[in-house]
Amino acid sequence: MRVCLVRATAFGLGMLTATAAARADEPFVRDELTLEEPRVPATPPRGEDPVRKLALLPSDQSVYAPPAAPRGDEDGFNAGGVNFDLTFRYTSDYVYRGVDRSEVGGKEDAPNLQFEGRMTFDLGKLPHPFVGAFVNVYDADPISRFQEIRPFFGFTWNLRPFDVEVGNITYIYPERDEDNTGEVYGRISFDDSWLWKTDRKILTPYVMVAYDYDKYEGWYAEAGLRHDFEFEGTGLTLSGVGHIAYVLDNAFFARQAGGKDSGLQHYQVGMIANYSLNRLFDVPSTRFGTWSLEAYVFYTDRTGSELRADKQIWGGIGIGFKY
Repeated sequence: MRVCLVRATAFGLGMLTATAAARADEPFVRDELTLEEPRVPATPPRGEDPVRKLALLPSDQSVYAPPAAPRGDEDGFNAGGVNFDLTFRYTSDYVYRGVDRSEVGGKEDAPNLQFEGRMTFDLGKLPHPFVGAFVNVYDADPISRFQEIRPFFGFTWNLRPFDVEVGNITYIYPERDEDNTGEVYGRISFDDSWLWKTDRKILTPYVMVAYDYDKYEGWYAEAGLRHDFEFEGTGLTLSGVGHIAYVLDNAFFARQAGGKDSGLQHYQVGMIANYSLNRLFDVPSTRFGTWSLEAYVFYTDRTGSELRADKQIWGGIGIGFKY
């Protein structure tokens, strides 16, 4: 009888020990047999608590990227819905698409007074419509001092890294109505600051194609580059520019009726100096727009002798206003 009691006691103690061992693996349970402290999951350091970190964030933080700072080449434009770009200049010659338009019987290198204005409507992410006009006044013109009036309209669309412009130009020659014509054009430029990860554009390559739908029914294409050398702290920027042009079935560029009207037509290189008048007179551009004094010098030459183009060194000075 005593042997059975001992065996029962040993069996009971074994069961209690096994139960206690199983309970020791369970969290938050105190083992009364072994008197061990309960196992509590490790608490992350106070500074690493994600809930606490979220609660400590400033109220002005957002999951969206902050607005980008204005680019250097956009300084001076207002933040409203309408922007203006106006230029008044005197030039020694009026050379347009490789042809000296001031060679109409007046004296050589008589000054041309030019005005160019453009008004753009900012529609946010949508295309921006614009309207404008160019006027060339040439005192030495024997027929009309208002030699050319060129109204235009269209739209621009920033699809970074590309800037797209599409428009219509009407060419009006007072008292020379037979020369009037019109064209549609498209221009696309590449913002290479996106490619090189820089704050400013490097070469800004562009291609422009125009089609004369009225008088000449021909094509004009142009490809070019521009680089700005900005002298920090002086308000002076020098811009090197250049382009080359090709024409196709465009009788305007034929030297004679029925002559050759297709091929490489001209190239042009030049330098534009822009000095900030805002800096000179300490005038804030955000309130009064950007005023600048500009100077130009260009060299234009034909690429062959069979198409209409002129060889000319020309230039001028002007005042620009943007707001």
